[in-house]
Amino acid sequence: MTGTTITAQPGTPFIEVTREFAAPRSAVFRAYTEPDLVKQWLGPRDLEMEILEYDARPGGSYRYIHRAERGEFHFRGVFHSVEDGERIIQTFEYEGAPGEVCLETMTLTEADGRTRLHSRSVFPSVEARDAMVDSGMERGVVEGFEQLDELLAKEG
Repeated sequence: MTGTTITAQPGTPFIEVTREFAAPRSAVFRAYTEPDLVKQWLGPRDLEMEILEYDARPGGSYRYIHRAERGEFHFRGVFHSVEDGERIIQTFEYEGAPGEVCLETMTLTEADGRTRLHSRSVFPSVEARDAMVDSGMERGVVEGFEQLDELLAKEG
C-alpha cells in the first residue's frame, strides 16, 4: 500500500486521485463492482452504508446512503462503461446538491501483483469542484481506501 494522492489544481474543475494497492487488479475491480464488497469499504469509517441499488454494468445505476449521527447523505449515479478489470466510467451526484453531476473515470493498472488506481473526476464548474473539496471528501477517500486495503488483505 502507498499513500493516497488527491490533486485539485486551483481554478480547474478536476479532482485526480491515485493510490496503489497490494492486490491484483482483478481483486480491486471486484471491490469496486460487487455491492457486498463496496459496502465494506466505501466512505469514512464512522458512516454506515446502505446500498439501495448497485448495478455495475454499462447503463446500470447505483444509489446509496451514508448514515451518521449528524444525518444521512444520499448519492447516485450511472455506470457508462465497465471494462472488466481495467476501467469504470460513471457519473456521481450528491443528492444534497442536485444537478451538480460529475463524470468519473477510474483506471486500474497492475504490475508485480500490485494495482495502481487513478481516477479523474470532472465537475460542471470550478465552484462545484471546490464544494466537493470543502465537503471533507479527502477524509472519505483516504479512510475508504484504508478500509479497502483491509478488505483486500482479508479476501486474500
